[in-house]
Amino acid sequence: MNHAVEAIRLFKSLNRIQRHTFVACFLGWALDAFDFFLLTFVIVPMAHDFGTSIADLSYAITLTLAMRPVGAFIFGLLGDRFGRRMPLMIDIIFYSLMELLTAFSPNFTTLLIFRALYGIGMGGEWGLGASLAMEALPTEARGLFSGILQQGYAFGYLLAAVAYWVVFPFFGWRGLFVAGALPAFLVLYIRTRVPESPVWLRQQHAMADFWTQLLIVLKRHWALFLYVILLMTAFNAMSHGTQDMYQTFLGEQRHYGVTQKAATGIIYAVGAICGGTVVGHLSQKWGRRRSIVLTAAFGIVLIPLWVFSPGFTLLVIGGFAMQFMVQGAWGIVPVHLNELSPNAVRGTFPGFAYQLGNLFAANTAVVEARLADHFRGASAQPDYAKALAVFTFVIFLILMLLAAIGPEKRGKEF
Repeated sequence: MNHAVEAIRLFKSLNRIQRHTFVACFLGWALDAFDFFLLTFVIVPMAHDFGTSIADLSYAITLTLAMRPVGAFIFGLLGDRFGRRMPLMIDIIFYSLMELLTAFSPNFTTLLIFRALYGIGMGGEWGLGASLAMEALPTEARGLFSGILQQGYAFGYLLAAVAYWVVFPFFGWRGLFVAGALPAFLVLYIRTRVPESPVWLRQQHAMADFWTQLLIVLKRHWALFLYVILLMTAFNAMSHGTQDMYQTFLGEQRHYGVTQKAATGIIYAVGAICGGTVVGHLSQKWGRRRSIVLTAAFGIVLIPLWVFSPGFTLLVIGGFAMQFMVQGAWGIVPVHLNELSPNAVRGTFPGFAYQLGNLFAANTAVVEARLADHFRGASAQPDYAKALAVFTFVIFLILMLLAAIGPEKRGKEF
């Protein structure tokens, strides 16, 4: 109860500009995730239409994730050099356009090209949005709003599940990707309601100073940069390992239809939103590293309920609880990375490190699909449950170790 009262107090403490900024950054990330997750619901029908296997079609996910560091680097540098706001608007328009073009892919090769280009846009959004939001918020509110901000990702999954449920039965997978162009309209809101980051305005540099500062920061903080990349590799493997092939598991191994798959996705997306908000807020008191370790430990405990439950009801409960823990840990990421980041490169450092982690975890869906083929059951069908369980168990252990040995700068002033 005290935590709920404190959360309400922190929200009321924000002024109008801070609220508009946070809402815009939240929606930018949510709609980015919405566009990404649409593909995960329709892997099977898309593979059928393009005459390829599920494992091969999952390379479209891999390409998207692999190109995200490119977007994070390009748009991050633009954000540090020219401010967060304008590059963010350009990025949102770009990823929305690539999503729309995906709907008109005439063949598998063209699909892969559009998903790679979409990955550049997806990679650029998080770093710009997170830095703009964290720099606009009061220090004591960062934990709570970091948790809420990161759950834009889960909210995007929730929107994707609803769109799949409503749009797919009538318009097929191409109709889904047409709907994925809607985020472009968010630019109008940012253009009229969101000002530039006050932190960036106070420390903007001339171009020569910027590049000099960037090189100095990289030379001085290279070990921190490598550590954060490893940490984000584990984080991305955890989230993609529990999400990207889960709908395939529900359909191919449990034989659930569109309604049950969509309902499951909606319910565990709600769990993710709750987890990120609660754990993000608690990390302000417990500490960032301790909160990550605890949620990963609970994730390990939940694996049997999550994929081996005999009935639909228990499976849904397991999905809700698992994503509560996974996104609970993720809720700490925006504030943790922005606090660890050197001030001069906060537009580039968190987003680029995050997306490089995505690059190294980009093959997660393919690895799980191959593992499922290896762990074939008695009926000779791929065992997605065992593949998901083994993969996530190992990743949770790695994440706990990395979080435990790393630095923490909770409450750092920007």
